[in-house]
Amino acid sequence: MSVHARLQSLGITLPPVAVPAAAYVPFVRSGDLVFLSGHIAKKDGKPWVGQLGLTMTTDEGKAAARAVAIDLLGTLAAAVDGDLERVVRIVKVLSLVNSTPTYIEQHLVTNGCSELIGQVFGDAGAHARSAFGVAQLPLGACVEIELIAQVR
Repeated sequence: MSVHARLQSLGITLPPVAVPAAAYVPFVRSGDLVFLSGHIAKKDGKPWVGQLGLTMTTDEGKAAARAVAIDLLGTLAAAVDGDLERVVRIVKVLSLVNSTPTYIEQHLVTNGCSELIGQVFGDAGAHARSAFGVAQLPLGACVEIELIAQVR
């Protein structure tokens, strides 16, 4: 099944690339690697504000990470001229979770992103990953995720 067909079966329409809110670009290609800038979680077009362990549950954080994955895929599609079949492998995901000092389920939050990537890309979606808890994120967002992909 093609990546497009998988997205369609999941009911996902990829968004256009968001305009950067600061002095950076959405992605950079170097050789066969594409580095996507960090994307914050959004809900209803606005930053998804919250802190895991205080104002949000792990399941809510996981949903936010899934939303970030959809935005990342939209940016990745733009990086490969709309043809996600050019993605050879998702290499690495780095996730920052706005969380209290005692919250310890950042890895479960990040699964919201990782699981969707696996559904969309199959074996090519298996990736290395880091998940960190941080004291705060831009605009109070609950999750920020960046991604590295190998493309042809």
